Amino acid sequence: MDLPYYHGCLTKPECEALLLKGGADGNFLIRDSESVPGALCLCVSYKKLVYSYRIFREKHGYYRIQTEADVPRKIFPNLEELVSKYKKPDQGLVVHLSNPIMRTDLCQKGRRSELELNIYENTNEEYVDVLP
Repeated sequence: MDLPYYHGCLTKPECEALLLKGGADGNFLIRDSESVPGALCLCVSYKKLVYSYRIFREKHGYYRIQTEADVPRKIFPNLEELVSKYKKPDQGLVVHLSNPIMRTDLCQKGRRSELELNIYENTNEEYVDVLP
């Protein structure tokens, strides 16, 4: 993933330290979720707290974000459009995204491959012979 604000396997405490440094509301970054394999987290600072929103990869490469319960479900074709949407006020996040925190180096251990496997592809083991 080649987004300058994607930090890979950054831990939650490391994320909070980066976002709260400087104390500005709307600092944001994207990192891998520690608790949900395959999910991402959009993390944003607001009033000296860090809020995390899970981003899930849908079929056909689309992305879905979990926001407030009363906000309609939104699907995006890529992460750039997702971030662009939430840079506008009143879109369902605690505060609009205003200042991306750029990465300095990705974690090599948990780094996602540029050629990620499609989680919806079937492997040969999942096929069965159909009897006539």
